[in-house]
Amino acid sequence: MSLVTPSIDSRLAGIAPGFRALSILVEAAPIIHPEVAPAALAQACQQVLNDDVPWAEDHLAAWDEVFKAFGAKPKRTPCSAAALRKRVIKDGSLPPLDPVVDIYNAVSIRYAIPVGGENLAAYSGAPRLTLADGSEPFDTLKEGQPVAENPDAGEVIWRDDIGVTCRRWNWRQGVRTRLDSQARSMWFILESLPSMPLAALEEAGAELVNNLQRMMPGATAQVQLLEL
Repeated sequence: MSLVTPSIDSRLAGIAPGFRALSILVEAAPIIHPEVAPAALAQACQQVLNDDVPWAEDHLAAWDEVFKAFGAKPKRTPCSAAALRKRVIKDGSLPPLDPVVDIYNAVSIRYAIPVGGENLAAYSGAPRLTLADGSEPFDTLKEGQPVAENPDAGEVIWRDDIGVTCRRWNWRQGVRTRLDSQARSMWFILESLPSMPLAALEEAGAELVNNLQRMMPGATAQVQLLEL
């Protein structure tokens, strides 16, 4: 498994000082224990409701400020972790979607951290986090139909050589690179700000890898810490 190193635009240091992330490349194996996923998701939801991590509120508030710094409105388009946790608090749980997606959503919910999961085989070139010029294509769905959008100029995006893979930093993933349990080369990105301890970021990454390997014995993982 070759190592893929995502790049981070240095201009983002002025928007999110102290930003750091774990990039995790997983070569999948057959799913032998699918029960790992719903158990992890249920446990994460219960933790949010009963015994939340101490940095959760500050970390999500910091993401709100980052979104405002590049012109997004976090109440309308919140970071992915805030959106997931809001659903859990409202409904008491989160319905299962896909075993791999459920595992990375569980980490996001439990640790109050945006987590992206991507099918690396659908990428052209390495992922990069940068500022949009507004011309980049973004494939998404509206009312169940495929549509192409463009990000706002100055918006923070993840992209590859073809176009946008995630809009507004970690708000909405595109369809082309969307991950599910059929993918063989999986790429995960766990994105944190200084109000989340580095040790907690590392713990979140270890939990993600551990649950994936419990579900898919034989899966291999490579982990990189990315910093601005």
